[in-house]
Amino acid sequence: MYRDQFLNKQNGAGLPVAIFVITVLALLVIGMSQLQESSGKSVSLQIQSQRAFFAAESGAQVALAELVPGATCSAVSTVKTFNVNGLNGCQASLQCNALQADVLGNGNLTTVYNLTSTGQCGDGADSAERVIEVRLR
Repeated sequence: MYRDQFLNKQNGAGLPVAIFVITVLALLVIGMSQLQESSGKSVSLQIQSQRAFFAAESGAQVALAELVPGATCSAVSTVKTFNVNGLNGCQASLQCNALQADVLGNGNLTTVYNLTSTGQCGDGADSAERVIEVRLR
């Protein structure tokens, strides 16, 4: 008789504990998925940034190759579009300025060429841009 009397007065706590555990686990899964998504976006932007840097570097090297034989800024083209592996869809915008400066400090003016290459890769939210500046005398 005493046994049945104790069983009737007991209340279960299993259901609230189970709901609490399931809620906590669901929040952990959601947080981890958001962390994974933001990490993936970060890696993608880092790759685009590296591609833009190499596009700017390649544009500067092409501009130097065009500038050295003629030694005038008019020989440098303004936009280079790349269609090789790794730089496909990237472009480099080039600017050239010629300045007269006393580089050696002896009073003689020397022509100094300032090349600015801006590499651009991607479009929209997935785009990246890097700038490289090169001086040639």
